[in-house]
Amino acid sequence: MSRLNRLTKRRCLRAVQAALVMSALAVATPAAAQAVVAERPPVAAPAPVDVAALDAYIAKARADWDVPGLAVAIVKDGKIVLEKGYGVRERGRPEPVDARTLFAIASNTKAFTAAALAALVDQKRVSWDDPVRKYLPRLELRDPVASADLRVSDLLSHRAGLGTFSGDLLWYGTSFSREEVLRRVRFLQARYPFRYQYGYSNVMFVAAGEVVAAVTGGTWDAFVKEQFFSPLGMSDTITSIRQLPGRSNLATPHGPVGTGTRAYPWYDWDGAAAAAGVISSAHDMSRWMLLQLGRGTLDGRTYFTEVVVHATLRVPAGTDQDRATKLLEKSEHVCLVSNSLVAQRRLEPTVIAG
Repeated sequence: MSRLNRLTKRRCLRAVQAALVMSALAVATPAAAQAVVAERPPVAAPAPVDVAALDAYIAKARADWDVPGLAVAIVKDGKIVLEKGYGVRERGRPEPVDARTLFAIASNTKAFTAAALAALVDQKRVSWDDPVRKYLPRLELRDPVASADLRVSDLLSHRAGLGTFSGDLLWYGTSFSREEVLRRVRFLQARYPFRYQYGYSNVMFVAAGEVVAAVTGGTWDAFVKEQFFSPLGMSDTITSIRQLPGRSNLATPHGPVGTGTRAYPWYDWDGAAAAAGVISSAHDMSRWMLLQLGRGTLDGRTYFTEVVVHATLRVPAGTDQDRATKLLEKSEHVCLVSNSLVAQRRLEPTVIAG
C-alpha cells in the first residue's frame, strides 16, 4: 500500500471517529438522558494549555502532512484560548488562512441538525417518538414495516437498516433536490433488519432536516440560522455553496494527485445540506463549541436543555461509547478544519475532542 493510501486511510478513520462523536448518532429517552446527567462523575481540574507549544506543533503537523492550509480553534474552561489559521487557502497562491477562513464542515453539520430537532423537542413542537410519516407522509423505505414505524429518533440513530453511506450517490455530485433525494430512498436495498444494526446514513439526516422544515413551516437552513447562527454571532456560517458568491475568504478544496494534491472545485451538496452542507470558520465554530460545553446555554440564553444535550450526544451500542462519554466530561474542545482530502470527500473537517 502506498504512503498516500495509508495516509488517506488514517485520515478516513479519524474522520469517521470524529463524526461518531460530533454527529448526533443516537437519541436516548428523556429518562435515560436524565440518568446520564445525574450520574456524571466529577471532572478533575484541567491542566493549563501551552498555547505556544500547540502553535508550533500544529504548524509542524501541517508541513509534515503537506496540508495546504488549516484553521484551529481551542476552547477550554469556557474560554477561547486559540483561534488561528495556518498555511494558504489554495496551493500555489499566497492568500493565507486565518480564523475567519471558510471551510466545509461536512458531517459535523449533523450536530446542528440534531440540535435543531432537540430545540423543537424542548419547545414541545415535536417528539423523538413521533412517527416520521406524521411530518413526511411520502417518505418510504423499501421495507414497508420500517416505513410505517420509522420514528424521529431513528433518523438520528443510523439504525434504519441501510448500509453505511447507502444512498450517498443520490446527492453527491447530483442536482437532485432534498425532496427528490428522499423520494428515491424507497429504492435503496436494506442491508440489515430495521433497528438491528448500525449503518451510517446521510440520507436519514436529510430526512431529519426535512422534519425540521415541516414542523417550522420554513426550511432547515432558515431554522438553524435563526436558532443558532444569528444569536450565537456565527456571521461567517452558511448552509450552501450557493451562498458563497461575494465571499473571498474561503479555502479551496484539495484532493490527491500522484504523491501530492491539487485544487478541486466546490461541490454543491444542497440536496444533503442537513447532513453535510454547513460551511463555517474556526472563529464561528468556537462559539458552537462554547454552546456545547455550556450544555446548551451560552451568555445567559438557553438554546436547548442539558437533558437534550446528553440525548443527542449518545452513541448506539457497538460504537465507541467511552469516546462520547469523555466528550461530555472534558472541559476543552479542539476544532481543526483543513483543505486537504479527508474521508474521501473533496473538503472535509476533522474535529478532535481533547
